Amino acid sequence: MKEFELKYGCNPNQKPSKIFMNDGSDLPIEILSGRPGYINFLDAFNSWQLVKELKEALGLPAVTSFKHVSPTSAAVGIKLPEKLKKACFVDDIEGLDESPLACAYARARGTDRLCSFGDWVALSDVCDVTTAKLIKREVSDGVIAPGYEPEALEILKSKRGGNYNVVKIDPDFVPEETEHKQVFGITFEQGRNNFKINRELLENIVTDKKDMPESAIRDLIVSLITLKYTQSNSVCFAVDGQAIGVGAGQQSRIHCTRLAGGKANTWFLRQADKVLNLPFKPELGRPERDNVIDGYINKNEEDVCAEGVWQNYFTTRPEPFTDEEQKAYLSTITDVALGSDAFFPFSDNVDRAAASGVKYIAEPGGSIRDDLVIERCNKFGITMSFTGMRLFHH
Repeated sequence: MKEFELKYGCNPNQKPSKIFMNDGSDLPIEILSGRPGYINFLDAFNSWQLVKELKEALGLPAVTSFKHVSPTSAAVGIKLPEKLKKACFVDDIEGLDESPLACAYARARGTDRLCSFGDWVALSDVCDVTTAKLIKREVSDGVIAPGYEPEALEILKSKRGGNYNVVKIDPDFVPEETEHKQVFGITFEQGRNNFKINRELLENIVTDKKDMPESAIRDLIVSLITLKYTQSNSVCFAVDGQAIGVGAGQQSRIHCTRLAGGKANTWFLRQADKVLNLPFKPELGRPERDNVIDGYINKNEEDVCAEGVWQNYFTTRPEPFTDEEQKAYLSTITDVALGSDAFFPFSDNVDRAAASGVKYIAEPGGSIRDDLVIERCNKFGITMSFTGMRLFHH
């Protein structure tokens, strides 16, 4: 296939629209189902790069959930503890532990379920049946992978009345070293960001505390590779082989850190017994439960425990999850990793990171206030590496 015509570009008024190779060669993809759109392909090609790089860096199957050209999460194939299975709504899946790819999907899709609603999925490995079954039951726009088992493909093709977007990509495709894009009719050219993120990047430890266990190295690599494909400014919290909070596209870094930290806190609190045991009405679907859980934890648009409201969601009125209870629960969290795509300009980012259990940080360094940032890390007993490499993505 030399080119693929799209219905429209970013918006319905932006026509004509298509994807093609500048050199006239075949596209490195096959469309097996559906008709992906402009934004779908932006998500597909960015997300594929992320999982391909994660797999190469850590040697584990990797999955990411993408929405509006940034990952909501990314994860590698590590088995889920029982409470996390319940929090991610996958405790009923037979054979989950036997599929590392499905475990990676359950983690990535289950991290920030509000933002993953209607997502694009990328799989580093051939899609198996267990992973396909998980994808089928979530609200999603499409999936990209290097291949699909026959039964898995049929499961996915039956989604959304046969219109679910399924894309197969050539895993051996290597893009040109030079990239081009146009803005306002003006062409920009740059070399591709082929910088490899690995354990050697984390060797310049600048804090008093020097220990960095293998789990922390893994999580920092997950965080940094996730950031490499996240719209900047961006900060990413990670633990247990998955990104648990991504703060993207904010003009101020502290706002990125607060956003990512708030998402990380919500992820932790979803696993609290008080949340896991909420008495939901059996007919309430997963997306509705996600909204209610978010309201229960973060006390946002409506008080889901209020009289006249709780009856819409629960069989019995739940006790509120108080600020004091949440603070006590979060105080037990530790060993979280954090990556930043550029240096911390102020030490307030470290304060916010520490409040969500961060013990390991990787950031480029290079701020005129690096000494203050290091000093604050020392205060909290945080190990911090200066990578020397900025990871902006626009």
